[in-house]
Amino acid sequence: MTAEAPADAQPDMASLPAWTPDERSLGDLELLLSGALAPLTGFMGSADVAALAEHGTLPDGTPWPAPVTLDAPSGAVPPGTGRLILQDPEGAPIAVLDITERTPLGGPADLVRLAGPVTRLREAEHGPFRQLRKTPSRVRAELPEGPVLAYITRGPLHGRQIGQLRHLAGQMKATLLLMPLIAGPAELVVTAESLVRVVLAARTLLPAGTLVVPVPLAPRSNPDAELRLASVVARAYGATHLYADAPPGGSARGGELELPGMALPVVSAGDWAYDPAAEVWRPLALIEAGAERSDLSGDEMASLLDSGELLPAWHTPEPVARELRQARPPRHERGVVVFMTGLSGSGKSTIARDLRDVLAERGGRTVSLLDGDQVRRLLSAGLTFSRADRDLNIARIGYVAAEIARHGGIAICAPIAPYAQARARVREMVGQTGDFLLVYVSTPLDTCAARDRKGLYAKARAGLIDGLTGVSDPYEEPADADLVIDTSTVSRPEAVGAVLDLLTAGGWLEPVKEG
Repeated sequence: MTAEAPADAQPDMASLPAWTPDERSLGDLELLLSGALAPLTGFMGSADVAALAEHGTLPDGTPWPAPVTLDAPSGAVPPGTGRLILQDPEGAPIAVLDITERTPLGGPADLVRLAGPVTRLREAEHGPFRQLRKTPSRVRAELPEGPVLAYITRGPLHGRQIGQLRHLAGQMKATLLLMPLIAGPAELVVTAESLVRVVLAARTLLPAGTLVVPVPLAPRSNPDAELRLASVVARAYGATHLYADAPPGGSARGGELELPGMALPVVSAGDWAYDPAAEVWRPLALIEAGAERSDLSGDEMASLLDSGELLPAWHTPEPVARELRQARPPRHERGVVVFMTGLSGSGKSTIARDLRDVLAERGGRTVSLLDGDQVRRLLSAGLTFSRADRDLNIARIGYVAAEIARHGGIAICAPIAPYAQARARVREMVGQTGDFLLVYVSTPLDTCAARDRKGLYAKARAGLIDGLTGVSDPYEEPADADLVIDTSTVSRPEAVGAVLDLLTAGGWLEPVKEG
């Protein structure tokens, strides 16, 4: 376990700089503070990372599966700073990092890697289902004697997983410990709270005494390393065995698997399928050849949910399906952000206004327009046209749009948004609450300049203003647009029609009935 700051040391914290880590690092911090990543007591330094890369161990020879590091903007850590407050998204201090090493990483984000032990200031309170997010020591105290089979997942449990877990728990006489991973995106259901709800629904179909403990373990770039790190965490929570749904490199046969570098024995139920004759999931070898049904793919399940169709009962039990329908409503009920980007004068504001009017006339959906100029006058008043302020402006638009999508509305955004990284951040932000469609209004610069209703291009070319996108400031053309429109070659109604067709084809709008 990490140290806890004494009460009389708390007033000294007020003089220290503070910074809020991202979701990944906050999850790692919580695991470090709880002892779930023992023997680590803080973020790893260069010697730790080097030993891991060369030997797969910590410098003292302890086997270890993956780096646990902390990268921060260099501006968050003033030169000479020896201690840093790490706080949650609401600004509440969680821990103090005693900086033993800082390594500049450079790059556009100008990051620095910080290493050193962490000392808890208070219990973490951010995130949903706090009552379930128990410490490893508390979970171990609640577990009965005997084997404990852990299942770590970023996705829902369907009929096969539930059947296999019931089978293995009975065979091993084990208590089941379900550990949904709530840092990072969840499969199919997107958000952490939705993942926990569908896992809780599955628990009602599992043996009595099954525990659900959400764990903020963030994804790693190497899936094998992530599985090994998950086994370390599961062991800290009291697991004696780990169930692997589809273990990389493992055998398809049931029983214990030989997987290198795991902190726990890994068990598998082998190949299972649904037997229509018996109406049950069971080992494939017990089913008449050719009669079996296999799992639906993630894309197949997403398509059914997006269109409002029911998941087949043979595949997904009703308690789980009910939570999935709530977590992922059909697209015609789901919030969506239509984000238009393009040069000044490209026509994006005109398309956005016309689109808003058409949707308002149709009715049935709440529609909000966030035009670039309007946002600049109100939401982003006082911001300059520096890159940092441009990014902040787009982040503000993204935040408001995401909230509109959260409540099932359609948000139409029409800023210039010249930088790919800022657009990607909005896509990620919106993806937690609804759907995101990027429309690139690709009208050529010369056409935009010829329109020049505001006189911006003439002033920029005369040297009277700086930082005009497309002239003295770059525009990064999107490579991930869902729709590209060039208003120099299509009419205004055709451009709006193209966006409506995109929304209709994707299921966000009902087709217009003729007559």
